[in-house]
Formats: sequence, structure tokens, C-alpha cells
Amino acid sequence: MRPAQEKKFPFLKNYRFLLNTAIEIGLLMLAALCFALSFPSFLSVDGWGMLGFVALCPLFIVVHRSGWVRVFIYGALFGFACYAISNFWLATFHPLAIFVVPVIYAAYFFVFLPILKLIDTLFPDYGYILQAIAWVAYEYLRTQGYLGYAYGILGYTQYQFLPLARCASITGIWGVTLMVIFPSALLGNGLKNGFSSFLPFLKKMIPVLSVYGIVFSVCVVYGACDTVDNKGAGILRAALIQQNNDPWKNDYDAYEETLDKLIVLSTKALNEKPEMIIWSETAFVPAIDYHFRYRENREAYIVVKKLLDFLETQTIPYVIGNDDGRKATVMTPGGNLGERRVDYNAAILFRGAEIVDIYRKIHLVPFAEHFPYEDILPWMYRMLIEADTHFWEKGTEYTVFEAAGVKFSTPICFEDTFGYLCRRFVRHGAGILVNMTNDSWSGSVVSEVQHMAMAVFRAIENKRSLVRATNSGITCMITPDGEIKNRLEPFTEDYVVVDVPVYTETTTLYNEWEDWFAIVALIAAIALILAGFVKIAIIKLNND
Repeated sequence: MRPAQEKKFPFLKNYRFLLNTAIEIGLLMLAALCFALSFPSFLSVDGWGMLGFVALCPLFIVVHRSGWVRVFIYGALFGFACYAISNFWLATFHPLAIFVVPVIYAAYFFVFLPILKLIDTLFPDYGYILQAIAWVAYEYLRTQGYLGYAYGILGYTQYQFLPLARCASITGIWGVTLMVIFPSALLGNGLKNGFSSFLPFLKKMIPVLSVYGIVFSVCVVYGACDTVDNKGAGILRAALIQQNNDPWKNDYDAYEETLDKLIVLSTKALNEKPEMIIWSETAFVPAIDYHFRYRENREAYIVVKKLLDFLETQTIPYVIGNDDGRKATVMTPGGNLGERRVDYNAAILFRGAEIVDIYRKIHLVPFAEHFPYEDILPWMYRMLIEADTHFWEKGTEYTVFEAAGVKFSTPICFEDTFGYLCRRFVRHGAGILVNMTNDSWSGSVVSEVQHMAMAVFRAIENKRSLVRATNSGITCMITPDGEIKNRLEPFTEDYVVVDVPVYTETTTLYNEWEDWFAIVALIAAIALILAGFVKIAIIKLNND
């Protein structure tokens, strides 16, 4: 509407504002929905990965269109919406979880969307390149520290497109994210003034599109060729047990019933001559060593003894997810030394009924497994305790087990969503990664497939086989070049015996340098934004 019309009819100005706001919010919601659908979602269990390349185009249009006040509000709105939609299964975990996680991402995007707006302002012609780089930096930063959370990293949408995914052996997941986010940033810039200016923009961008096309082609060709020849590799024949129970039932009859399932499935698996049997995270809930050693709880001791009697009859090693309970010496409020029980979420290697070695989980789930701010936020700590939250102590050692002639490590559940952890296990000597997971609480196949998709990249990044022994899914084997094999149906009581390639011939660049690509992106984003300010300052000085 023209200024003259608005002056004559003042209400038209309000109408235009409301119309623009409605359009921008609609674009934000479209971006949030497309973001969610790019991953395994409520519409497609496997996800529409190709949508990821353009999913956030509407978001970048809003960044270009909106004013400085609205962009903060829009950031919070988008962050909340996209994680509420994509992580809907968190509501099953705890009523607060579906609120807390989206609120955290609302806060992140409250800050990050204005940064994208700033880049657009500083670099009106080619800012989309820096916006894509800044997105990689943002994704890296949000996986760090106590609140680190890897769900929703755009590169994970490509877990089925292995020729592109295999570039993670060089750059980690971050290089894949850059290839995925760039088209959205580019198209968002091209459409910021509407469709009428889009074709002229594309003609202007032919050199940029050509460079992206070349880089994309090189990545795909590299990934297509970067396959692993397992012919010379050793083989570990392992049985993965999926008992499909609810380990949160705080009842010893339920624990014994689950143990009976595990024994039956393991006995059946023995007919296929495995060299090792693997049970999932907290497959057996009562702390085995603690209750056998201290016998403070008769019911717990009886069920533990039943397990140990079974293991005593076994001739192959078992890896069991369990609570590793210990008595620790602490200072009491009165200033005296006393004992208290501490618990670790653990993976325990048994030969017969004897414990050979233990891995204690290092990276705990925030709020659900670990809350270090009891003194600062006592009200939140009380709320978590009242919600029956079970806190664990943090482990410190990157344990490498050795059994059946193979070295392996056991990232527990959430831990395989972090590249640095699996990389360090391999650096310590692991030839196979064994992810022991319980996602049954989600009641959602979508949640389980989202988790499995991230595990694909841990195998690729390190060129190591990864097996997943889960409570209810997704139990499978992932080859060193990212192929998903021997996948069990989720939420079924079953087992699978897999021949796992023990491939240790290659050391990847990612394994050597860890998150180097993300750190370079972070440094580049900061440096270029500062350079933009310097450029504006110089122009202003020259004009004065």
C-alpha cells in the first residue's frame, strides 16, 4: 500500500502490519513443521531427509523481512515450535520435558535469530554464506556443556543418504550440516523480496550455485567411493537381546519377570553360537555387585542371586547394562566421616558370574540423570526428586573392554549422540562401539529412529562397526560405512545374532582432529561478523 493511501486511511497501516505479522508467523510455523518432517517424524518414521535442504527457507525469509524487535520474538517462537513438534515424544518421559526442552531452544533462537538478522544487515549481498556457517557454529555450541543436546542437528537428516553422510569421516556431522543448510539460506535470500525478484537473483547467483554444485558433487562422489572392504577384517559374532520391558517399574516381581525374559532370549540365541551376549542399558535393574556384596535388601539379593546362578552356567562373556552401586566415604553435616551409597549408570562385562570390568557413564542426561545445581536452584532439585528422578554419579574413565578377542567400548544411551565421546573411545583402543540403550520410555518408534540416525554418524566418523543393544528398539548393527543391518522390529521381544566386522585399518580425519570443522566455522563466523562491523565503521568514517 502506498504512503499516500495510508495517510488518507490510517487504519490501512495497521492492516498492513497485521498482515505482514500473520505472513511471517505463518512462514515460521511452516519452517518449524518442515524442520520436524526432515527428521523421523509423526508423518514418516524414517523421515523426509531431502526436505532438510529447503526446510528452513521460510525461516530465512522471515529473518530478511522482520524488524529488529520482532526478530527476537520470532526466534523464541520458532525455537519452541520446532522442538515441540520434532521432539513430541518427550511428553512421555515427563510432563515437564516437552515444555523444558522447547523453552531452552526458544531461548537459544531468541539470541540466534537476531544474529542471522545482523549478518543479513552487515552483508546484504552474500550474507547467506555467513548465515550457513553461523548455523554450523550454533549447532556445535548447543551440544556443549551441561545442556548439550544433539537432537535436531540438520546433518542427521541425511542418515539414509550415505554418499553425503560419509563426508562425516572428514568433517564430522558439521560438514554435512553445512551442505544441508546452505540451500535454505540461499533460497531465503533470493525470496526475501518476493517471487518477482527470484529469477534475476538466481541468474546473479550462477557462480555461487556452480561452486555449491561442485562441492556437493565432490562430497557425494567421495562418499560413494569411501566404502569399507570388510574381507580382511575380523568378525565378532554377538547376540543382541531386545527384551521389551518397562525397567521403570519399581517392583522386584517385575525385575524377576524381566530377568526370565532375558534368560529365555539369551538361551535361544546360544543356539546360533555367538561369542558374546549383550543386554541393553539397565536391562537388569537391581545393582548386581552392591546387593550381592551387602545384602541389605533380601528381595534384591534373591533376584541378583538368580542372575548370577544363570551366569555361572555360561561359557561366553555377557555385557549387561546395570546400576553400579558403591559405598562412598563422605563428610556428614556434623563434620564426621560416614558412608553413603552412590550409583553409576554402567555397563558390566561378566565371565561366568565374575565381573571383569565396568564402564560408568560419563555424559549424563541433564535433569533426568544429573543435576549439579542443587544449591543454586533448590526448588528445581526438589521438583525433580519429587518426580522420582534417579540421579547418577558421573564416570570418568573411557573404559575399553576386551573379550572374545575383541576390544570394544560401550557408550550408554544418550552418549552415542555425541561425536566426541565415541571418538575418544576409539582413540583409547576400541575396535567396536556397542551402544546400550533404553528408549522404551518414549513409547515412540520415531524417538527410537531419531536416536539410531545419530548412531549412523558415529560409525562413519570413526570407521568402526557399531551395534545397538536396546530395550525396545532400534536394535541393529551399523557397518563402518554407515549401513544399517539386522534391524529388529521395535517394541517386540526378540534377539538377533550379528556378525560384526572388526575393522581397525583406517583412522579418519575426524578421529584425528575431532570437531575441527565446527571450531573453524565458529571462528570464521565471529571473525567475519567483526569484520562486517569494521567495514561499516570505515565507511562511516570515510563519509564523515
